[in-house]
Amino acid sequence: MTPTRNYRAFMGMGGVPERDKPLAYLWERRLHWLMVAVALLTLPAFYLEVTQQTGLYRHIGQLLDMVILAAFVTEFFWMHHVVEQKSLYILHNWLNLLIIFGAALSLIGIDGEWLPLARLFRLAYVSLMIARLLGSVRNLFTPGATPYLLGWMVVIMLLSGGGFYWLEPTVHSYSQGLWLAFTTGATVGYGDLVPTTDASRLFAAAMVILGFAMLSVVTASIAAFFIGEDEKKMRLELHQDIRELHEEIQKLRLELTAHRKLQTRDEL
Repeated sequence: MTPTRNYRAFMGMGGVPERDKPLAYLWERRLHWLMVAVALLTLPAFYLEVTQQTGLYRHIGQLLDMVILAAFVTEFFWMHHVVEQKSLYILHNWLNLLIIFGAALSLIGIDGEWLPLARLFRLAYVSLMIARLLGSVRNLFTPGATPYLLGWMVVIMLLSGGGFYWLEPTVHSYSQGLWLAFTTGATVGYGDLVPTTDASRLFAAAMVILGFAMLSVVTASIAAFFIGEDEKKMRLELHQDIRELHEEIQKLRLELTAHRKLQTRDEL
């Protein structure tokens, strides 16, 4: 096992074990981005929990928890079905089991004296989900991932603009919410619009972390794109040099053969 795979397996994000069936690797690639999208649902679900929403918003939070639980249970058991090394897959992906356990406890809704403990566990559960997301971004530092990253960043900014428009009373239009989302996510903070309520401040804190992470990953992906282009150009130049060198060697061989034939004829 390579050091990178060994580290990921230790963190509970090992994925399909080495030398497994090709079908298992195919399904891992197919489900990767779907599970990333499901993991992102943890953030609004956690927000609805900590702000103690009631009525429709509470039902939305419970629905998000159900979607997360169903998605991770389905993915885990399906991948366990398609992999050949089943015990090793469970051992290398123990983080998924903790996420499933955390999502199940979130749906129980423990009240009373156990409420602080339940919220502490939910915070740990969100931390595990963020760890899963961070483990997933290993595929983003490639030249081909830049368009997807830009698309994700645009979607997150558009949704965050709506979030600020909904949560912040000083924001009177969607365009103002979008501007606040951009200045918050980019950690600029001009001060013309600022969060004033506990809910919008909590949302802004999440935006700072998410926005800074997204901008960093996008920057790294763009750098990887240009580095990849330079490497591609260097490979083409190296290939051209090798081909020219091969042609020169062929010419030298032909000249050497002709010289030997001429020398042999002179000796006769």
